[in-house]
Amino acid sequence: MKVHSTISPDLDQMKDWRRQIHQHPELGFEEFATSRLVAELLKSWGYDVHTNIAVTGVVAVLKWGNKPGLRLGLRADMDALPIQEATGLPWASQISGKMHACGHDGHTAILLGVAEAISRLHRTQQLPGNGTLNLIFQPAEEMGFRGGAERMIEEGLFERFPCDALFALHNFPGIPVGKLCFREGAFMASSDTAKLTFTGKGGHAALPHLAQDPTLPASATLLALQSIIGRNVDPNQTALISVGRMQAGTSANVIPNTAELELSIRTLAPEVRDTLEHRIRTLAQSQASAFDCQCDIVYSRGYPVLKNDPEMTHLAINTAQEVFGVDQVDASIPPLTGSEDCAYFLEQVPGCYFLVGNGDNGHDAGTRVGPCSVHNPHYDFNDACMEAASTFLVSLLSRYFNPNEEPEA
Repeated sequence: MKVHSTISPDLDQMKDWRRQIHQHPELGFEEFATSRLVAELLKSWGYDVHTNIAVTGVVAVLKWGNKPGLRLGLRADMDALPIQEATGLPWASQISGKMHACGHDGHTAILLGVAEAISRLHRTQQLPGNGTLNLIFQPAEEMGFRGGAERMIEEGLFERFPCDALFALHNFPGIPVGKLCFREGAFMASSDTAKLTFTGKGGHAALPHLAQDPTLPASATLLALQSIIGRNVDPNQTALISVGRMQAGTSANVIPNTAELELSIRTLAPEVRDTLEHRIRTLAQSQASAFDCQCDIVYSRGYPVLKNDPEMTHLAINTAQEVFGVDQVDASIPPLTGSEDCAYFLEQVPGCYFLVGNGDNGHDAGTRVGPCSVHNPHYDFNDACMEAASTFLVSLLSRYFNPNEEPEA
């Protein structure tokens, strides 16, 4: 008997939870009200709930059967962004300057819906075999560095709550509502930053021969950075170097002492990541030397490449195709150059991170704020995608704990 044929998550409840969380957004490591809501609900459904992991993280554990079994982890992120919401929706953020602009409110609500559905199965003794379910509600995914996943691991997440496999999702605007998308192997990029400070000798703009102008090596470096992608990286590999900030001086008639560049660096392979760091350092130092200046480099490695385990990805794809049909599943979506700290979890535990379509940024409030990506003040998580996401996760649990189960006719 398949779990997805006997139980359905409560969509109305998920919508209510999602909008409640959306109205009260909290930034990374500040999700106190959100984690309190999550913990209270999970306790009411009979889970063994553990709080204050990485400040505001929550882990809920459910065990069944009379023998040791497989241990499955499901993860959702909870934090919002420092963005002023501009949707004008009835459930818009009530906190100035904070907004759930990436859909983590929806991710949390989906996992709560799955938790409630699984608790009903547990009470009626319908859960398959023997097993342990670990629900991981993670804080601070949006940090970029030292985020919630890394900190939960450092605080002993997988020693305290061992997982044999882990699955997580993210909504994605532009993909049809409820369509599920997967990719084996490298799926999301590493995310590094570099701050290059070129130091020369300032002076009067009318007497440049008496100065050592740091804007020259900074400008030469800005242009030369793209030669790294074109000439040092295999054309079949993915690599990005973007200059997000260039700053020097405060007056037109003054040659500044310093000029700064700040870079965002992304790759889909560890060896390419190493190549970019080496070449950026060498190029910037060489340009500085050529113009009789110095260059100080602060290179910071952020989230690693997110890699999906082949076996777990195939399990997820097969389950999705059985439940929704082949047309509703993309089994090999192109990789993304965005980054995600779930990559740290998937370095520790085999698993699969997948996407669920968020549609065209639509909702059922009688209006549409128009297409936009996440991290946009007009973004709104589409509640309609929660049905497919939650149904899939409940079905995935069934397949994971009953790997030899025959598909439904």
